[in-house]
Amino acid sequence: MKQPSVDRSSMGRKIGPGLLVAIVIAVISQGLAQVIPLVGGPTIAILLGIVLGNTFIRQPQLEPGTRYAESKLLEFSVVLLGATVTVQTISQIGWSGVLFILCQMTITILAAIGLGKALHFNEGTTLLMAGGNAVCGSSAIAAIAPAIEADEADRGMVITLVNLMGTILMLGLPVVGQLVFGSIALTKGALIGGTLQSVGQVVASASMINPATVQFATLFKIMRIMMLVVVVFLFARIHAKHLATEAQEGASISGNGSGKVLPWYVAAFLVFCLINSLVRLPQMVSVSAHWLSGWCEITALAAIGLRLNLQAFLRAGKRFALYGLGVGIVQVVTALLLIALLIH
Repeated sequence: MKQPSVDRSSMGRKIGPGLLVAIVIAVISQGLAQVIPLVGGPTIAILLGIVLGNTFIRQPQLEPGTRYAESKLLEFSVVLLGATVTVQTISQIGWSGVLFILCQMTITILAAIGLGKALHFNEGTTLLMAGGNAVCGSSAIAAIAPAIEADEADRGMVITLVNLMGTILMLGLPVVGQLVFGSIALTKGALIGGTLQSVGQVVASASMINPATVQFATLFKIMRIMMLVVVVFLFARIHAKHLATEAQEGASISGNGSGKVLPWYVAAFLVFCLINSLVRLPQMVSVSAHWLSGWCEITALAAIGLRLNLQAFLRAGKRFALYGLGVGIVQVVTALLLIALLIH
């Protein structure tokens, strides 16, 4: 009868060291973010993790804990994110705003997949890039990865690239928005909220302009997050179709992508979102969920940095940089054109 507790204790000793290191890096990163807020805690966490993981902290005993933090904490982050969004967002940004987000996401996904194929990246990398940029960065990548059976190394490198490109756009979009749209908070909010990858980047970028822009940018961002379930479902079907095609061609396939249409945490995200939309959870619940989701994400990003093979990332650096730059340019140009056509 006591065997399960022994097993849990053994598991705790295995994951404890690596998880603790990731938490410490997350705390340090959040502290540094107070000093350099324009960079943000998530980006600092992944960069600090990369530096330490490829220099001073490379002990094998940390691997179980960092793997746990990378996978499970990102899953929990996705679940908690559901308690922070509601379908009422649609009424606040209007149907033209909804159409803008749908078109923006569709073009971003198609561009990321097309450019990825042109640069000879595998299916996992292209779908993760498409989802990470179109929806909500690290959380979307975490939700999509198991549904398409993505390689762990691919996931880590794509998350790193998406966060780095997001930081560059975070600093540049307020300037672009001010030059193109002047004092119109709605259109600047649409540009930032419809383009940047993570919620933190959206808020930080919009805060460089004014509070009204923050409000609109957050609404557009929430609309993108609400599409997470749809994107995961569609990407799982794409992966299943790809496997079926390979099977017909006589390829050897391991695993079954069609059985992973909707990971449990994506379903939980949807449930929380629906509950929040129907009964409107108390603000304290939403704020707490947002806070805890943020800490889960930044700890997971620290773990991803610790586990990233910097040499492998740099070997693919030129192609990855071109990939990220290409997708970023498509996102910004598309957003500017769509806003001019749809948002008034």
